[in-house]
This record gives sequence, C-alpha cells and structure tokens, in this order.
Amino acid sequence: MFSNSSVKVDGPLKGVRVLDWTVWQFGPVSTAMMADMGADVIKIESLDGDAGRGLWRASSLSMDLGEGRNAYFETTNRGKRGMAINFKTEEGREIVYKLVKDADVFVQNFRQGVAERLGMGYEKLSEINPKLVYGSANGYGPNGPDSHLPSFDGCGQARSGLMISASDPKADYPTRITQGVSDQIGAIMLCQGVLAALVCTHLQGKGQKVETSHLSANMWLQGMGMSMSLLNQGRDFRSYEREAPTNPLANLYKGSDGRCIQMMHLQPDPYWEPMARVLGLEHLIGDPKFSDMAARADNSAELVKHIDEVFITKTADEWDLAFRDCEVDFIYAKVQSVTELEHDPQVIANNYIAEFEHPVLGSVKMCNHPNTYSETPAGIWREAPELGQHTEEILIDELGYDWNDIQKFQEAGAIL
Repeated sequence: MFSNSSVKVDGPLKGVRVLDWTVWQFGPVSTAMMADMGADVIKIESLDGDAGRGLWRASSLSMDLGEGRNAYFETTNRGKRGMAINFKTEEGREIVYKLVKDADVFVQNFRQGVAERLGMGYEKLSEINPKLVYGSANGYGPNGPDSHLPSFDGCGQARSGLMISASDPKADYPTRITQGVSDQIGAIMLCQGVLAALVCTHLQGKGQKVETSHLSANMWLQGMGMSMSLLNQGRDFRSYEREAPTNPLANLYKGSDGRCIQMMHLQPDPYWEPMARVLGLEHLIGDPKFSDMAARADNSAELVKHIDEVFITKTADEWDLAFRDCEVDFIYAKVQSVTELEHDPQVIANNYIAEFEHPVLGSVKMCNHPNTYSETPAGIWREAPELGQHTEEILIDELGYDWNDIQKFQEAGAIL
C-alpha cells in the first residue's frame, strides 16, 4: 500500500493504490470516488487518451473550459495521477505488470475480451498479484448471449426498465434521464463492489474479480419496486399518476409561481387534518370521502382537484413557510433544479458542493463526495491529470527506472 506523493491527502482509503484503465463515465467515476476517499489512483490511458477528453458537448452544456481542459473529463477523473502507456507494446505491458505487483486494485471497463487480448485480463494480472482486486464494468453482465455487446448510458436505462420507470405513462416516448445517471449508478455499485472485495482481502487474504454491469446496477436502482413486483407474480409497478394518485398526500402540487412541492406523507392519516387546516380545506375534514387513507385513495382525483385549486393561490415559497409555521412536521420538499443546489442552505451547511483551487482554472466548484467520515474526511484532493502527466515521475520515483529506460520506452512507442 502507498501514500500519495506531493499532495496532502486524507480519507478512509489513504494508502490504497488503484490502477485505473477506464474510459468515459462508468469506470472513471468509480475510481474518482476512490480518489475522493484518499486512494492513490493512477489513471492509465492509451497514448491518444481517454475518449472522454474529446467530448465537446453534453446535452445543453459545452465541455470546453479553456486552457485545454474539459468539464466532462475533469469531473470523472478528478483526484487522479496520470500515465500514458501503449499496452500493445511489450515494454508498455512490462510497466503495467510492475505496477500491478504492488497495487491493491485494478479497474477496467472495456468490452468483453479487450483486456484479455492486451494481456490485462484478471487471470494474467492475478498471477502477478494474487491479492489483487480486479474491477470490471460492462453493459449486460459477464455471461449470456449479449455479454459481448457495447453499451452506453442510454442503453443501460433502456434495457433495465429505468426509462419506463421515469416516464409519464401518457407520454408518446419514454424519458431518458439526463446526466448519465445509468453510468453514475453503475460507477457507485462498482466502487461498492471493489470496497467489499478489499475488505475480503484484508480479512481473508483473497483477491478476486468484481463485475458490475449497466443492467445489474440499474435493476438494483429499482430493486425495491422490482422485487415487490416479482413477489406479486410479476404485476407491473406503475408510474405515478399525479391527477389520481393512490395517496394524495404523497403527491406533487404547483404554486402560483409555477414552482412545485412534493409531499411525501407515506402514513398520511395523522397529517390529514392539520394539512387540511393549513390548506384552508377545513370543510373537508368531516367528509367521509376523505376520512382515512383508503377513502382518500378511492376519491383521490376529487381531493387532488381541491388541493390544486388552493395550492395555485400561493407561491411554493409561501407554502413552504406555511408548512414550517405549523406545529406538525410535514414531510415535503420544494422541487429544485440541479443549478439551484449551489444556493441551497443545506447543501452549503454540509459542504455537498466543494470548492478547490485548480492549478489551471483557478477556484472551481464540483459536487463533493457523498459521504462524510468523522475521522478521515474525503474530498477533492487534486485536479484531473493531463495526458501522461505523471508517467515519468512514477516510472523513476516509484518503479526504479532511470532516464535511459525512459528513452528506450519512448523509442519503443510504449510511452509518450
């Protein structure tokens, strides 16, 4: 295990070395999370770099930050050191094998067979280091007729049922959730799997291969609803119907300013009378059509119309204040956009958005690591590396090569 050089790093994974041979979002985000937690993550790229470096636009956002920096790559590869190595050369593979000897984790997310063809498969690397945890990300799982197929975020959302789950049942087309959510949950699950395998290595002395797919991660994201559906003989778990929900007190309502509030009273009976009073619907309290949860479910469309008519008379902020002034702790939240979170007092108080000094871009903000640790805080310790930025440093300072070796590697086309 290693401590990170040159940058003061903390976190629960400080001392763990991760070799990161990943591209785009699924794999890189998993190892960025490990870097947040203090792991020494070495990003290993081909000589022409991770394809994510060349992404010029994501939905409505330009990726160009100037100074040769890319918002997509900065986000998915923060906290890492970088090497550029040509795995197709014997010399390049020699470098990686030497790194593997003392590494704790190796992560890759290439299509089935690519790692094996380049001598980077689990079987080969585990011969070099039997305690190695080998993380692998793919589209549809390691087995089955489609295990070899490529996949990107939208494919994961489509095949797993997530697009249907996120869609209005009356819409002509299913909704694809923005911001690479399928890759993001895949990365989180891959990180979780690698961490569990590291615990196993510590307790049992065993290395192993950990595999996560778009399909499995997105199924698990919906795992509660999916399992309940299966327990009910495969009945469909329907999307929410705002106009006629099962529970009108767990529903979405719009204020006069067009802003919405999401109520979430899953045990609504204790909240019905105080909510009716705050809304000015006292005349409905004694109505048998709304007396309990079952009655309100039977007459939900009518009750939603009553609440809609009242809700539109005040802004969402005014309703927020009215709910806060009540002695009852109502369960609700204002609906916000991602761009509003920067100004949310809870986000600020908990440091959920981190600000750090980028050596090229200056002071920048990013979504912070999601967990807090009382003794070993996680954080954003360094910027994403330039292509091959730390190749020579690692070769000389940590692997024992000299400048003559560097020249030979360059002449062989193994490094930049």
